Amino acid sequence: MTTKRHTSKIGVLTSGGDAPGMNAALRAVVRSALQRGARVFAIYEGYQGMVDGGDYIREMNWGSVGGILHQGGTIIGSARSADFRTREGRRKAVRNLVLNGIDRLIVIGGDGSLTGANIFRQEWKELLAELREAGEITVAQAKAHPNLILAGLTGSIDNDMIGTNMTIGTDTALHRITEAMDAITSTASSHQRAFVIEVMGRHCGYLALMSGLAAGANWVFIPESPPESENWEEEMCQALHAGRETGRRHSIVIVAEGARDRNGIPITSQYIKEVLEDRLAEDTRVTILGHVQRGGAPSAFDRILGTLMGNAAVEEVLTADPDSEPKLIGIRENNLIRSPLMQCVEQTRHIAELIEAKEYETVLTLRGGNFRDSLSIMRTLTRAQPRSPEPGQKRLRLLILHSGGPAPGMNTAARAAVRLGLDRGHTMLAAYNGFQGVLDGEIREMDWMSVSGWVSRGGAELGTSRKNPDGTELARLAEVFKQYEVQGVMIIGGSSGYETAYKLFTRSDDFPAFNIPIVCLPASINNDLPGSEHSVGSDTALNSIVLDVDKIKQSAVASRRCFVVEVMGRYCGYLALLSGLASGAERVYMHEEGVTLHDLQIDLNNLVHGFEQGKRLGLMIRGEYADPFYTTAFIVSLFEKEAGGLFDVRQAILGHVQQGGAPSPFDRIQATRLAAKGIDFLIREANKISPGGAFVGMQTGQVTFTSLGDLTRLVDPDFSRPRDQWWLRLQELAKILAEPNFEE
Repeated sequence: MTTKRHTSKIGVLTSGGDAPGMNAALRAVVRSALQRGARVFAIYEGYQGMVDGGDYIREMNWGSVGGILHQGGTIIGSARSADFRTREGRRKAVRNLVLNGIDRLIVIGGDGSLTGANIFRQEWKELLAELREAGEITVAQAKAHPNLILAGLTGSIDNDMIGTNMTIGTDTALHRITEAMDAITSTASSHQRAFVIEVMGRHCGYLALMSGLAAGANWVFIPESPPESENWEEEMCQALHAGRETGRRHSIVIVAEGARDRNGIPITSQYIKEVLEDRLAEDTRVTILGHVQRGGAPSAFDRILGTLMGNAAVEEVLTADPDSEPKLIGIRENNLIRSPLMQCVEQTRHIAELIEAKEYETVLTLRGGNFRDSLSIMRTLTRAQPRSPEPGQKRLRLLILHSGGPAPGMNTAARAAVRLGLDRGHTMLAAYNGFQGVLDGEIREMDWMSVSGWVSRGGAELGTSRKNPDGTELARLAEVFKQYEVQGVMIIGGSSGYETAYKLFTRSDDFPAFNIPIVCLPASINNDLPGSEHSVGSDTALNSIVLDVDKIKQSAVASRRCFVVEVMGRYCGYLALLSGLASGAERVYMHEEGVTLHDLQIDLNNLVHGFEQGKRLGLMIRGEYADPFYTTAFIVSLFEKEAGGLFDVRQAILGHVQQGGAPSPFDRIQATRLAAKGIDFLIREANKISPGGAFVGMQTGQVTFTSLGDLTRLVDPDFSRPRDQWWLRLQELAKILAEPNFEE
């Protein structure tokens, strides 16, 4: 691929605490810059490397960032530099950049690193003049680089930066915490112990709150919302004791390192331990997770997030007006945004100041509605028993069931729905084995403890089926609804559940029993359901694929081998494209794009050229229904035959392992939030003469409801996937980062 040469030289550094996903951002910066014809230099050891210069500033090529997507930390190092905090240190840094011809800088770090970068940018012209007058650079060099153009990416596990919904590293940290909590819960239950788990978060309780929601903690302390009561110790102990009285064998308390009471006095993990031991005589242990939260391979989300942000940062520094304010690259929902860098930093620090000033209500407002909603849900789910119904309250009978294939997070959604419904004073029914179970009368009333332990379980404890009742079965279904006095239905599942819900919704005139509110909650690893950008289960499946591909790549690189990996998804290429982006695949085959013999010939030629140049690994990802003729086996045979012994070719069909395993934190959190909104919908609509039917989902970062009547308009009937799929816009980026510029 021939690219017009660009005269710009871009510097990139990582600074401050490391965060998983920094390497993905670095890789994207290097390869995106090269594809645009620019030259890119990595500055090793953060700002200290910029001050020291020499071999700490190295030009990068395509292969320099090969094989780093799965690595934690940062391969170019990070350091906190005392020298850079001085004017003389920054003067040296300007000299080193100018001597290398660099006047565009991308900084990946926290608020301190980004603040330092902005100070550096502001002083650039003045320091440039000093260097020119001292004869350390020439007049021509000074004129060639009159400004420093800057872009920032936030690498921080705390998720505490204004200007982005997620920071690089946060999702991986949630994985680490949730995995630890799942493990601790099992040992705590075995010994009937209490555990106090301390997580990071000095001024931001995101990790504590979301991991508590994802792992089923029994009490949570965060900086933004201290306990309301001065006697919070007694309230906590009463709640935990009540939980034990109901049969729970453990107590899990999670505390952010910056937690405090209403008077600003720190609430430490050690103090909580002492309270539990003294007042409840609980056998209590403390686990401080520490830096394990920042380590290890990044999650699929952090790899993709770092990739998207790195690519956008290159575009920013190559096109920005030299006199414009530097930008912070962030993400809002699934869209990249650019915000004034220092405005974001100042607002972030302002929240910390508000916490110190005990302005907690203002802090919660600034954190946003999703944070506040999650906190409210968390407080409900940590109760030992539901609240008593209010006098005279109308008590509904709400039915929950699964439909379609199993998806990790189904149990999490069912747990949240049952407990939130009970807490609102309603009777919660559950059907076992989907609509087939409803037809067979396999319906049971659920209580608070019926769903104990379900938050972390994969599969579907209620069972599921693809049964889609029709004809006389609809009449039988109506009879069962009438028999059990069902007044609202939540269907957690995939396309078969949506189709059945549509039938019930449109046949309510024929069957009065169907004239009830109906809500569908998307749960499918394929991410092929309308009205939601993500289906529950798809993130877990994506992470499962990426981890397996990491292992496959290790095998392949040792043997000069190309792997063709087949993933699920039916006619939807979400898993194929996103796993390809997260694993660094050279080619993704999916049904939306199709496969031709010409495509395969080009891919084969690229493989041959690459292996002739010394590459040791080839990776292709194929969606299971990409093409009925050019199957995985066909592609493997074609490549093997034409490789002529230059490299081996193997296939890996990952199969149903993608549907298994404990749900990821993202899937648990989304399942819980959607279930909460779904229960609200059922209760609200049940009071109407003509109740509505809808599918709930996450769109543009908000929970939305789409009428069941729109189902046929939004879904492609031939391929059972949404007509509009937001993630398809990532196709071009995946190709850019996968195809080396052999002309460079």
